[in-house]
Amino acid sequence: MRVVVTGIGVVSPVGNDIETMWKNLRKGVCGITKVEDPLYDQLPSKVWGRVKDFNASEYGMDPGFVRKQDKFVLYAIAAAKQAVDQSGIVSGDNVAPDRFGVYYGTGIGGFETICKEAVKMEKDGPKWISPHFVTGMIPNIAAGNIALRNNAQGPCFSGGTACATGTHMIGEAYRAIKHGYADVIITGGTEAPCIPMTLAAFGNMKALTKSTDPSRASLPFNAGRDGFVLSEGAGALVLESYEHAVKRGATILAEVCGYGSTCDAYHITAPRPDGTTQAGAIRSALKEARFCGRRDVLYVNAHGTGTPLNDKSETLAFHLALGRNAQKALISSTKSMLGHMLGAAGAVEAIISILALRDGIVPPTIGLDKVDPECDLNYTPNKAVKAPLTIAASDSLGFGGHNSCIVFRK
Repeated sequence: MRVVVTGIGVVSPVGNDIETMWKNLRKGVCGITKVEDPLYDQLPSKVWGRVKDFNASEYGMDPGFVRKQDKFVLYAIAAAKQAVDQSGIVSGDNVAPDRFGVYYGTGIGGFETICKEAVKMEKDGPKWISPHFVTGMIPNIAAGNIALRNNAQGPCFSGGTACATGTHMIGEAYRAIKHGYADVIITGGTEAPCIPMTLAAFGNMKALTKSTDPSRASLPFNAGRDGFVLSEGAGALVLESYEHAVKRGATILAEVCGYGSTCDAYHITAPRPDGTTQAGAIRSALKEARFCGRRDVLYVNAHGTGTPLNDKSETLAFHLALGRNAQKALISSTKSMLGHMLGAAGAVEAIISILALRDGIVPPTIGLDKVDPECDLNYTPNKAVKAPLTIAASDSLGFGGHNSCIVFRK
């Protein structure tokens, strides 16, 4: 069974709707900002990618609900509403409720809520812990709220594979529809980790950049890169069987045509240095998509975190997966502008891949003025380029060794 995309939505550091985000990415606008609060002075990283001008009420969320929920849930609901509205899907009208599902994940969940309640417990005692604590922070609650708001009574699943979460959720939703378990699924990922505890945790493990200049902080494939930039947001896609979409007259944005998933089984945080297992996920997805180097013009939205180990091993993975086609591929890391959205990254980057296909435009890797010789592929430095793209892949790699790749066609 063929699977297509009929709706997309986003909340991001460079825009809280699809066209604003896409316009800014094409222009190379950087959404990374300084951490200005003096309370953060002792933290090891001084930059992040915060969502700006977000208003939950625009997405039908009332103040009482907003107070009870962590931001990762609010971002998820907002992105999902955009995607559902674009798709025109309505439970009980043009999709049966029990054939309508949600596959939506997060890498961390309600970390800010956990930290706040832990402080209350320590300071004031157990009677002051919110009765909404659990239902505001557990990782599956974003998926649950999306299902509730859309009367999606079919399969509902929430996964957490660190930075590979968003891509895994899309891939598993694709398989669920392909094999007949649902007609329509809202899928994607969300994250809201920009708080002192998270900056301290990732910073102390030497994963974050030490740069204080937002424009020179996230530097994928650059010889001067020194770590990733913590970021937040959400991405959502409506996947649908091709037959179901055509029958109801939906506008099809792209076809999902390949998915691959592997594990490094090497180290908890470091990627497998030879790129073999990462390449396995990419190769598997492209094989299912029937990628042909002679006919296809390929765009790859790279994981490209800007950490020394990731970018080298990912480049090796591209060489292994693509062979002689690696040098022809048009590749970029939009984390150079967005920062690393952890569990939301794969979902947002899948959406960017669809937009690149739609418009024939490869977004740039900004700040790429001194390419690492070990990162020897075409990483689209600094300026977007036009290309007659026919196929796009987005790969994600997560702590724990999780690797995933999703592929789209026009």
